[in-house]
Amino acid sequence: MPQTQAPSPHNAAVQDRVFQEGRLSLGLTLPMLQSGQVVADFREQVALAKLADALGFRALWVRDVPLNSADYPDPVGHLDPWVFLGALASQTERIALVSGAIVLTLRHPLHVAKGAISVSALSQGRFVLGLGSGDRPAEYAAFGQATAARRDLYLRHWETVAAAVGAPSRVIPDQVHDDTPEFFLLPRLPAAIPLLAVGSGGQSVDWIARHAIGWMTYHREPAVQRERYRMWRTAVERAAPGQFRAFGVAMQLDLSADAGEPPTAISLGYRTGRNGLRELLRDMRGSGTHHVSLNLQASERAPREVIEELAAEVLPAFHAD
Repeated sequence: MPQTQAPSPHNAAVQDRVFQEGRLSLGLTLPMLQSGQVVADFREQVALAKLADALGFRALWVRDVPLNSADYPDPVGHLDPWVFLGALASQTERIALVSGAIVLTLRHPLHVAKGAISVSALSQGRFVLGLGSGDRPAEYAAFGQATAARRDLYLRHWETVAAAVGAPSRVIPDQVHDDTPEFFLLPRLPAAIPLLAVGSGGQSVDWIARHAIGWMTYHREPAVQRERYRMWRTAVERAAPGQFRAFGVAMQLDLSADAGEPPTAISLGYRTGRNGLRELLRDMRGSGTHHVSLNLQASERAPREVIEELAAEVLPAFHAD
């Protein structure tokens, strides 16, 4: 099996808008709901996305949740990510769109590539393709796959997607016969779509450093996260010496109306006032984090109110342009 090359050339404009060395940017995870709300009005979500775009957030993150179950911790009914990303592409202007993450192991990689190319074309190059593997055995079984095959599926599918969304694009068929034509994907893009690893997909950090523009993980306690970043930097220096590879964190946020309320830990994040949030983010920036995607589903306040406060009181400390 041929080795996938480093992610270059790529769409530097969208990558650099989200990830830059020594800086930290902020994005938002969709849908944006108040605590306890499980039914999303997606017309409202598009309106919130347009507001986030206008207010200067750097990225909107869309999850891939193909099936729901009473056993799953997330009861929200998510739209198909490609449909939702298409809507966001047509309704926003500057903000990056990121899949966080397409379940690569449960979708055919050529369908993933076609969706990615379509969103990138609709958004005029504002798309970053985040890819994950999923890890729920029952969901794998529903799609006729075995979780034991997760690592190998992820590797094979990544290679096919990377070739198809690269520059130049190249289609790798599952099977080749004597009469197989040379396939290609349209529209042709001027640059490769950046590929981001969300979670590990069963791969080593060295593999991720060689093949992705960066690594996106869930929030962890600060000391643990600093150690993970040190591990990441060591892997980058070993596997991609001299190249920038981003490190990002997805974090739950319950933003208090009291600006001075100190941070307290909640599941995968914090409840805090804006002053404490700024300090937390400064510490994360100093520890090597380049992007934080804020998930507001733990919030007791209305999403519009929260993102307006974040834009006015937090973004200026981190977004210089």
